[in-house]
Amino acid sequence: MGNCVSLSISSDQSMKKVCQWLDIQVGYVHNLEKNLTALETTMEELKAKRDDLSRRVTREEDRGLQRLSEFQVWLTRVETFENEANNLLIARNVQLQRLCLLGFCSKSLILSYRYGKSVSMTLREVEKLNSKVFEVIVEQAHTFEVEERQLQSTIVGLKEMLENAWNHLMEDRVGIMGFYGMGGVGKTTLITQLNNKFSGMTCGFDFVIWVVVSKELQVEKIQSEIARKVGLDGDEWKQKEKSQKADVIYNFLRKKRFMLFLDDIWEKVDLVEIGISFPTTQNRCKVAFTTRSKAICAHMGVEEPMEVKCLSEDDAYDLFQKKVGQITLISDPGIPELARKVAKKCCGLPLALNVVGEAMSCKRTLQEWCYTIDVLTSYAVEFSGMKDKILPLLKYSYDNLEVEQVKMCLLYCALFPEDDRIPKEKLISLWICEGIIDGSGGIERAENKGYDIIGNLVRASLLMEVKWYGTKNVCMHDVVREMALWIASDLGAQKEAFIVRAGAGLSEMPKVENCNVVRRMSLIKNKIHHLSSSHEYLELTTYASTKSKFDKYLE
Repeated sequence: MGNCVSLSISSDQSMKKVCQWLDIQVGYVHNLEKNLTALETTMEELKAKRDDLSRRVTREEDRGLQRLSEFQVWLTRVETFENEANNLLIARNVQLQRLCLLGFCSKSLILSYRYGKSVSMTLREVEKLNSKVFEVIVEQAHTFEVEERQLQSTIVGLKEMLENAWNHLMEDRVGIMGFYGMGGVGKTTLITQLNNKFSGMTCGFDFVIWVVVSKELQVEKIQSEIARKVGLDGDEWKQKEKSQKADVIYNFLRKKRFMLFLDDIWEKVDLVEIGISFPTTQNRCKVAFTTRSKAICAHMGVEEPMEVKCLSEDDAYDLFQKKVGQITLISDPGIPELARKVAKKCCGLPLALNVVGEAMSCKRTLQEWCYTIDVLTSYAVEFSGMKDKILPLLKYSYDNLEVEQVKMCLLYCALFPEDDRIPKEKLISLWICEGIIDGSGGIERAENKGYDIIGNLVRASLLMEVKWYGTKNVCMHDVVREMALWIASDLGAQKEAFIVRAGAGLSEMPKVENCNVVRRMSLIKNKIHHLSSSHEYLELTTYASTKSKFDKYLE
């Protein structure tokens, strides 16, 4: 009998559960209209609560605080169920018209059941979201460590420019900023200092990212470096295609504030292709980059690029002294005066000042310093460090000139004396006379081509524009001139291919070991009027002397 009693109790409980289940199932249809009304009302309350909290969290974020992840998850779920509720409410009238028998049945019972169940389940989730209470929705922004980059031990003359660059970069209206200048002038040093200023004072940025781009633009390499900096580079990342990586970066950073440094770019970098939102006053993100070409700044959308110029004579000498060292400078009373002359030969280019200064740090006799001045004056390529540290770096700018004609025009400028101010009009006339620019299509067209070439060389930081007594001139930096002579001599393999002794004060022809390799010779602003044994120079195409047609263009 004990077994019978136990079985009876079990049957009652089972029946009760069955009845409850049936009540719920029938309720999906019978309570449909009531549930739809409740869903609409609760959803309106939830959206109002969402909007109030969102406005509050936005205000707090503007003060530098950061929203809680828990709150962000809640917002995402609200958005999900808002979409579901909207879809259900859109079908409301059609579904209610199917009901019959006071809502206890339907003309299409299966469809009404499924719809009613979706309404009931969505209502339950919306009510749960609406009942969520947030005591805290923001916290102090997460701290991240800015990767400080190493700087060279001696930095001179960039303090004022650094201050100006920082103030300009921090302006609200500035989203993208470009720094341009010739190779070795200190562009990387400048933005490295900008990067390091963020250490300890993030200025409201979530991420400060540094990427070295270099001559060969590789989008995926840039993407991977950004992913590494923001913590996206896992095994899953490596399996993605370039376009997928762009989407991952974009979706991660689109609600973040970032500062992106791109060092050494040689062509336009498509930020969208990488996955970077273009910096605006609305997203308050920023991008800063370095390039040798002013044209690249324009292509990147920079309205006010900042030119990084060579050091003033005093700053250049300060840097040079620091690289040479006081022990060497005081080793002979005559060395400081010679040191200033050597420093002047570097024309304020930090790269040259560093390399030459280090090379001279162990030279402690007057004779060594005098020999250095002689080498730098006559054929600087032979100076230690010039061929392997200075000229190859500058040659990248030359190699980046896509048109051979433009390269030939640059090399031609090396025939002029050091620091010479060359009138644009007369330089173009020489290019036309030499046949470098084709004049057969008309002189005006040829001259316009010449001005276009000069513009390309100026924007590439290989020529400098200068004004002289109201005329428009160009000038070639001495180290760029040395690079041009080095290239013209087949990187030193044919030293006598380009013989340039312009302004050297010569009264006799320089000695030439192999006349057959000489292609161009410039002896202007000397006391030499004619070639001796000119028939020996079989490959000579250009000869410039004080009385030559070449020099008359400069009178």
